[in-house]
Amino acid sequence: MKQVTVQCPATVANLVCGFDILGMALDKPYDLMEVRLLDQPGIVITSRDGFQLPADPAQNTAGAPLIAMLEEIGEPIGFEVIINKQIKPGSGVGSSAASAAGAIVAANHLLGNRFSKEDLVRFALFGEKVASGVKHADNVAPCIYGGITLIRSIFPLDIVSIPAPPLHVTVVHPQIEVRTSDARQILRKQVLLKDAIRQWGNIAGLVAGFMKEDYDLIGRSLEDVIIEPVRSMLIPGFDEIKTKCKSAGALGGGISGSGPSIFMLSKDQSTAVQLETIMHDVYSRIGLDHHTYVTTINQQGVKPI
Repeated sequence: MKQVTVQCPATVANLVCGFDILGMALDKPYDLMEVRLLDQPGIVITSRDGFQLPADPAQNTAGAPLIAMLEEIGEPIGFEVIINKQIKPGSGVGSSAASAAGAIVAANHLLGNRFSKEDLVRFALFGEKVASGVKHADNVAPCIYGGITLIRSIFPLDIVSIPAPPLHVTVVHPQIEVRTSDARQILRKQVLLKDAIRQWGNIAGLVAGFMKEDYDLIGRSLEDVIIEPVRSMLIPGFDEIKTKCKSAGALGGGISGSGPSIFMLSKDQSTAVQLETIMHDVYSRIGLDHHTYVTTINQQGVKPI
């Protein structure tokens, strides 16, 4: 096989309390990516969507993982990557991860699936380092594995798939950009022990809630006392949206990744649709352009189509 097209899902990182260790894949939005195997060394990247993506593979979130893979393979081959990006860069729903994971999964498919999913995450981390300066797997892991993932460790890499009950996800993307690298710089370098203890309890409670299919426990655990109080200041309307959505029946939610997107979890679709209306009303009143999605958890991750 010389060519494959893959569908690369958006992702929600952190899941409120699990900074850098929890992530979830979404059924929409998603990118489409064509990858072709070349008979000569090199990586060629083309964008079909108008986004100004770096042409230098080493500075591109899709190219850097492929460079790492080719170095490990040590064969005189290359790849051409054509990206149709629907996940806007800087949106907070894993745009860089979709590019990194999509390219590496597609390349592995063309090579006869010689690498494991954990290997693919290891390569994809190079794309996240290009995007944010840090190797974090809370987007690329669910993008490759599908579903909800726990990154127990980065060095060494240790990824755990977490089962969860049916959940509906409502996402609003206000049309402002919050760069991951900038959102990391404003975080506090030290955390009070009492806040850390509360956060650990929420992370453990959220994972337990997913595995026990306990919606009430999931809702109680969707609390962040460390990251959200700082990052939410970058997102207009955040507090109002969160308060109104929880009053309307949302289990809870918060900032998707580094923002500016906001996500909310619901037990049923009717509630999820109602939350979309609330999000639309808040941003329409503010006068801020926005996109909304009502979706569910993607259980497959990146997949050939």
